[in-house]
Formats: sequence, structure tokens, C-alpha cells
Amino acid sequence: MTQDIELGTPALCRLQLGAELRRLRGEAALKSSQVAKRLLWSPSKLTRLEYGDNVIAEPEDVAMLCDVYKADAETRSLLIDYATVTKTKQNRWTSIGERPAVRPAIHAFVGLEASAAVVRTYQSDYVPGLLQTEAYARAIHQTASRSYSSEEIEVRVAARVARQAVLHRAEAPLELFVILSETVLRRRAGDSTVTREQLEHLADLATMRNVQVQVMPFGAGFHLGMNGPFAIFRFARTSLSRPIVYLENLAAGWVVTDDGIVDSYEHTFSELRALAPGPQESRNMIHQAIKEV
Repeated sequence: MTQDIELGTPALCRLQLGAELRRLRGEAALKSSQVAKRLLWSPSKLTRLEYGDNVIAEPEDVAMLCDVYKADAETRSLLIDYATVTKTKQNRWTSIGERPAVRPAIHAFVGLEASAAVVRTYQSDYVPGLLQTEAYARAIHQTASRSYSSEEIEVRVAARVARQAVLHRAEAPLELFVILSETVLRRRAGDSTVTREQLEHLADLATMRNVQVQVMPFGAGFHLGMNGPFAIFRFARTSLSRPIVYLENLAAGWVVTDDGIVDSYEHTFSELRALAPGPQESRNMIHQAIKEV
């Protein structure tokens, strides 16, 4: 069994690797027993890989599965990268020349986000990535990602903007529930134009049927969100993936899979929703912040 709280980089890669392996096997129309027999594996070995129950995924095993499923070169390379990260616990390569601009853990996070049915998130300092404008995302990366070149930042910004397609897909768009600290509305991002455009964008998206935004005002006093930002991912029943909580700070990210802990975050989010003003009043707060920029 995997640990209940793990470093985000290897955990995200392991979970997305499992999801991708299940998808490839389905597209190849193969039963797990057929694959295991072909590779002379025990059936449980393949099951553990597909459900992300092995803390370490061997790159050689993933390469063999890609051969069986006739995966294309790009998919094969990414899945082997996922496996390498689970084994080395590092989301980096030995030289700048080998380092991908969008690293495997980011690909994994985006993949899990894209397969989620519902995301609930509390943010205390910035607008969540799914609701960011391009200029706002660039301002964040320029401040927080000083080890990256301008070219790498542009690739990461483009990837962040591309993620937002999950909110607009024709079938089963992602349901996104967001609670923001009022600090997010008051914090300047870049110049006043960037800040104003971001707040206007936030107000527009908050009118979508599948997006709900609430703002926790300063006047609410102390609340459970002060323990730190978090995101809860719940997946469609057909995805076979358990719900997860994702936590992140400057040092690292963590993935939580324990049902009891996930439930406690769900309870926390419900309490925050009850405490914060409703969507309409929250939109009024956003419009007031726009006027004050």
C-alpha cells in the first residue's frame, strides 16, 4: 500500500501513470489477464501499476507495457518519465539541455485535473490556475519561478492557459468550486492593468453554470482555511481513481489519498462555503475590487 500523505511530484506521476496505463489497455482492447500472461507477470503486478498502488514504477516495466499497447513515441517517453520520477523522487534531469520545459509532474497534475469531475479549492493568495489570465499567470511565474528562462516561463504560461479547456468542454465540463480569501482580490499582480483584467476575467467566469466562486471577507475573522490552501479532486465513477487532496507550498507539494483525511478536507470546504458570502454577493465584492484598482 502507498502512504496516505506523499510528496506530490512522485505521487502525481504514479497516479497519472496508472490512469494512462488503464487507458492504453482499454484502447488496445486487452484484458489485464492477457497482458499479464504475455509479459509473464502475475495479474496483481499489473493491477498495482494501474491503480498506482506501487510507490515505485520501474521504467523497464512501463516500456514493456508501451510495446504491448503500441503506444506512440511521445506517450511512451512521457510514461517512462513518470516511472523515472517515482523511482528517483526527482522531477528534474541532470542538465538544462535534458530538462523539459513542462516537467512530468506538471503533465501528471494536468492529466488528473482533466480527468476530474469536480474540483473544490480554497486559495488564500492568488487566483487558481484554471481561472487565471495569461498576463496574471506570467506575472506569477516571473516572481515565483526565477530559476526559469523567459522561454521556459512562456511554455509554462501556455500550458496553464491550455488547462482551462476543461471548463469549456462540450461534454461533462469540470465542475469547479472556488473559495478565495479577500486577500486575493486586494493583492496587485504586475501592474494595475494586469490586476484589473484578472478580476474582470474572474467575475465573468464566476457566471458560468459549472463555476462557483465565493470570497471569504476579512470580516469573517478566523476560519479553517487559515490552515492553508488545498484542492480536492473527485473523479468520475468510471475513472477508477480514488479522490485526492493536493497541498502545495514553496518547498513542495503533497498528495493525500487516505479516505478519512480526504473527508476532513471535504468537511472543511463545506464549512468554508457556509461561512463565506454566496456567489452573487461574492461577485459584488469582485466588482467592488475592480473599481478600487
